[in-house]
Amino acid sequence: MKNLLNYQSSEYDCGPTSLTNAIRFLFEREEVPPLLLKQIWVMGNDTFSDGGEMGKHGTSKASMRYMASWLRDFGKVCGFPIQAEFLELEDTAVAPGSRSWECLEKGGCVVMRCVADHIPHYVLLTRLLPDGEVGLFDPYEEEPVFREPGRRVVRGKPRVMNRAVRYELLNREDEADYAMSALDTRENLLLWRTDKL
Repeated sequence: MKNLLNYQSSEYDCGPTSLTNAIRFLFEREEVPPLLLKQIWVMGNDTFSDGGEMGKHGTSKASMRYMASWLRDFGKVCGFPIQAEFLELEDTAVAPGSRSWECLEKGGCVVMRCVADHIPHYVLLTRLLPDGEVGLFDPYEEEPVFREPGRRVVRGKPRVMNRAVRYELLNREDEADYAMSALDTRENLLLWRTDKL
């Protein structure tokens, strides 16, 4: 049975929540090894706030890069049907022909770093939709107020998505909600099942 996708438990855990949601999206509950979930939560929230508080600056790019490597190795060594790829800078584009687009076309998902309310944030891209939209799950449980078009709330799909965003908006370099923002901050973690290709 597929699990519902989860919302954050704190103001800071969008990274491990989105990565856990990727596992929940790809696999049935009875297929998910506990060790995999434990590793996600051990590696998440690895940064310090300006006041020196552990975890209160979210999850680092280094942690997401490491998780891609760990998931690949875990899949290979343990025979778990998962593959992961970490992208950054211009390789993160979400557009026809890109690695992220190809991953979504093949039934995979993408943990994407973006901006929400001018703050770095991780969300999970899950579907390519008609008319140039991408379905995503935002783990921050709040009724959004969108200040410009190109985004909408999706209801009734708690195992797949809660937002739809035009892909051109995802690729913007400004700080609009769900834009990946400046090129040097961009990161995507692609995940897919190797037994469903």
